[in-house]
Amino acid sequence: MKIGIIGGTGGMGEGFALRWCVNHDILLGSRDRQKAQLVAENHINNINNNSFSKKITGSIKGDDNLSVAKESDILILSIPYENIESTCKDIGNIIKDSCIVVSPIVPMSRNQDGFYYIPFVDGKKSAGVLVAENLPNCNKVISAFHTISEVKLKNIKDSLNADTFICTDNKESLQILNNLIAEIEGLRSVYLGPLSLSYQAEVMTPMILNASKQNKLKHPGIKLV
Repeated sequence: MKIGIIGGTGGMGEGFALRWCVNHDILLGSRDRQKAQLVAENHINNINNNSFSKKITGSIKGDDNLSVAKESDILILSIPYENIESTCKDIGNIIKDSCIVVSPIVPMSRNQDGFYYIPFVDGKKSAGVLVAENLPNCNKVISAFHTISEVKLKNIKDSLNADTFICTDNKESLQILNNLIAEIEGLRSVYLGPLSLSYQAEVMTPMILNASKQNKLKHPGIKLV
């Protein structure tokens, strides 16, 4: 399976690449193809210098965002909330009909009180809903991965011991993503409901960040018990 990550040169992209390249081909996307290729090469070098490399059956490569979008079976949009409309406009007519699009996007900002969820304050739509509205030809949009610690995701030697909350209207796509989630040690998928409930998953991120800051918690996540 080819897993593409638009905005894949950041920390979350690195974490997903290292976790999933064991069994899949990872495509890291950037507006700058050379940057994406360099980041992919660095990941490969890090893997080759680690005993972890013996487990790898997939690959990691970098390319420009549009090329990544065309090739991907699953496409993760690791982009800012304000870039959703322009990014979806660029990829809407080039992604495969079968492509599953995953939004880990959290629309949040910060004021004197702490981090806050933009849709509640400014009356805007959740990221998951906005992605779906701007990809009208894609019925396989999933909202997921909002509350995962980037630091823990990149540390491939450790189990995450966390849940990720999923919203989608497409149960077939949900099963495919659940299989991928199961490949990340210590990560459990918890289905919340349709995409209209995406705000319930997204809003947990500013809550976690505020709790982390006020209580000096290191890289916290959420797990239902």
